[in-house]
Amino acid sequence: MIRLLNLTLQRGPQRLLEGAELTLHAGQKVGLIGANGAGKSSLFALLRGELGADAGDCQVPADWRIAHMRQEVNDLERLAVDYVLDGDPRLRQIQRDLAVAEAAQDGAAIARLHHELDAADGYSADARARKLLAGLGFDATQMERRVGDFSGGWRMRLNLAQALMCPSELLLLDEPTNHLDLDAILWLEEWLKGYPGTLLLISHDRDFLDAVVDHVVHLEQRKLTLYRGGYSAFERTRAERLAQQQAAYEKQQAQRAHMEAFIRRFKAKATKARQAQSRIKALERLEELAPAHIDSPFDFRFREAEKISTPLLDLSEGRLGYGDKVVLDKLKLSLAPGARIGLLGPNGAGKSTLIKVLAGELEPLAGRLQRGENLVIGYFAQHQLDALDDQASPLLHLQRIAPAEREQTLRDFLGGFDFRGERCDEPVLNFSGGEKARLALALIAWQKPNLLLLDEPTNHLDLEMRLALTLALQEFSGAVLVVSHDRHLLKSTTDEFLLVADGRVQAFDGDLEDYARWLVDYRSQQAPASPAAPARAEKTDRRVQRQASAALRQQLAPYRRQAERLERELGQVQERLAGIEVRLADSALYEAARKDELRELLADQARLKAEEASLEEAWLEALETLEELQRQLEASE
Repeated sequence: MIRLLNLTLQRGPQRLLEGAELTLHAGQKVGLIGANGAGKSSLFALLRGELGADAGDCQVPADWRIAHMRQEVNDLERLAVDYVLDGDPRLRQIQRDLAVAEAAQDGAAIARLHHELDAADGYSADARARKLLAGLGFDATQMERRVGDFSGGWRMRLNLAQALMCPSELLLLDEPTNHLDLDAILWLEEWLKGYPGTLLLISHDRDFLDAVVDHVVHLEQRKLTLYRGGYSAFERTRAERLAQQQAAYEKQQAQRAHMEAFIRRFKAKATKARQAQSRIKALERLEELAPAHIDSPFDFRFREAEKISTPLLDLSEGRLGYGDKVVLDKLKLSLAPGARIGLLGPNGAGKSTLIKVLAGELEPLAGRLQRGENLVIGYFAQHQLDALDDQASPLLHLQRIAPAEREQTLRDFLGGFDFRGERCDEPVLNFSGGEKARLALALIAWQKPNLLLLDEPTNHLDLEMRLALTLALQEFSGAVLVVSHDRHLLKSTTDEFLLVADGRVQAFDGDLEDYARWLVDYRSQQAPASPAAPARAEKTDRRVQRQASAALRQQLAPYRRQAERLERELGQVQERLAGIEVRLADSALYEAARKDELRELLADQARLKAEEASLEEAWLEALETLEELQRQLEASE
């Protein structure tokens, strides 16, 4: 288990933790939440041994292997798949030792190292690495490209895959979804649900936290508080406590009035029953949980447009793309005032391309795009953060677009985005990604747009700012077209979805759960046929068929060895569990003098049960693979 005892942690002059206490048991999946700068990443560094406690104690089992998602990439020449395989250092060491032994023709060492390679699942390592990459959105061609060929966001995906590749008892993930689209997030959720070790996860995606974690640790006022359940359970518990305070109650009533008005407006125009119920439930849950965020530093809204056009935008027979490459074709889209649309679709299908065309950053290859006379677009995309003037302050940025406005009015407006006091006058140069995103949203909100085009607006935003943005979008009377991997934002602010896939844009009649199922079907249809599957043409080349059978027989051997090894290990774990249960049945063990022994036995029991479940699942998967390969072999012969 992990134990923090009366822990004090300081970075420079800032004290992050003071007298903090926390106990986490093996196998728990824990979300770590708190305001930006509160010390979440520093706590991860402490657990990795990169920082020391200023007082108190941090206890992590000495034999635990710790995997974490690095923030830097230091080998740009490696192929992507090799870079991911480097995440398993023991495997790489065995492979290096084996190459040396083979060069020296040392038979005994070769035999021993092949046994170690089998024990480290080395024969399936390449396939496992490719499966991780595919889940995170890489195609077969990208897997063979150099790391240096990828953009920063895709390099972070490689770092995530490398962390998942590393065998570990403790996995530390700091904002793993920041550079992922919705497809990859859904895949990562399933992977983490099956992870057998202890998981600590920093994330600002409430739906992702709800899907993955079973406990939440809240870092607040230099203390750590453990809550049972996911993020929604944390919100409810905290809301119940804060709602007892009169100030919280009053603010809750104001927020509730806004949300009730939004729900009424939404219900009046909702036409698709399944989507309607999904959105209304999300809105009603927001209404109940408003008090949990009473101490949020954010309180803003998008200023209302003075004029409006109908339609705002009209695109007919649109063909969108880059040069000779057509991404979307035969596109017809009309945006009316009040439209609230979420764009869904696989990675690379053209969602961002569509938004760029509507925003005027990219011209359509063909078709007619007509803009309303009074159209005012508020366009948010990640590249706009880089377009901010590093030497200018938030106040100066706003003064440039509102030179005639009183300075105090601008300062008050920026305060709603938590730019207050001296922070208003500091240059953007040293701002974090979240602070830059908040400033970009503030500049949009000031300019009275009647159409918001938002491409991943929640990247880098913390939970409180995401909620504030959700509330502001609910109150916004103009049209919204949004691409986001934040399902909570999509469910709470849109009332229809468009599906972008296979070069087309069409209405999607369903909710996000339906989309997740659609995505599974879509991936299975896109997956290439297995290279091991025998050809079934009437005139089969017998030589090719024999080669395929031989390849299948060769594949069977490592899986058979793996299944036998897993069965042996499972039996050993079960024997150890039986021994512990015999000792736990001794009533003398529960005497006060033996409480430390009892605590250790219970911890060993929890760890072994988690290991048993993991081994059993891996053993069954190996058996299923063996059976499938055996069926293919029989069919080929």
